[in-house]
Amino acid sequence: MLELAGIGRRYRVAGGEVTALADVDLVFPRGSLTTIVGRSGCGKTTLLRILAGLDQPSEGEIRRPGAKAPRIGVVFQEPRLMPWLDVAGNVGFALRGRQPRPVIAERCAAALALVGLAAFAGAMPAQLSGGMAQRVAIARALVQEPELLLLDEPFAALDAFTRRAMQNELVAIWQRSRPTIVFVTHDVEEAVLLGERALEMQAGRVAGHEDIALPYPRDPTDPQVNHHRRAILERLMAPLAAGAPLSHQGEPR
Repeated sequence: MLELAGIGRRYRVAGGEVTALADVDLVFPRGSLTTIVGRSGCGKTTLLRILAGLDQPSEGEIRRPGAKAPRIGVVFQEPRLMPWLDVAGNVGFALRGRQPRPVIAERCAAALALVGLAAFAGAMPAQLSGGMAQRVAIARALVQEPELLLLDEPFAALDAFTRRAMQNELVAIWQRSRPTIVFVTHDVEEAVLLGERALEMQAGRVAGHEDIALPYPRDPTDPQVNHHRRAILERLMAPLAAGAPLSHQGEPR
């Protein structure tokens, strides 16, 4: 379990102060798949960066059971592969110097098999399609055997067909290895197709949530999927209709 209690984040920008997050209280059960959805600038990425340890909260605390922090894997919107290394080299790069070479090779092979790229271990990044490169990025996160997998709009730049295939692949990976997954998106349909629970962010705060007890894989044309999507959209659009600001005091992302 991962718990956030009273998390806030403020930045100094151009001599003023910007509040990115305020009073965020959340619990992520172990092995859960949670999506976070909201407009650009609502604080989604700031929250994910705090979960990843890439940013520190201005107030509040993160509580974890046990003495050790969980192993964390992070996947960004861009694959960020190193062009001078082949696929296996990219996937195993973080393990260099930390594990013996045979162990690295074994874990890289297992991670690439999970994302369906076992046959491309020797390929160079320039030889990969966008969807394949993103699967390499996911394998690079999985090779560390993360207990917490954080994804920041990883499929946003993909075409619709590849994006749908990657959504299904991510669910399959989660069902096989059961890391705790937090997936940030601005796409409400994607939030419903993937999440057991969809958190709705508005102006730096968690404004609501939708529990989605539907079997996987989910069909975008399923009336129940559309029901959840409409419910989330209505809540997210309500402040806009009332003239509320799009972001929390100018939060940059």
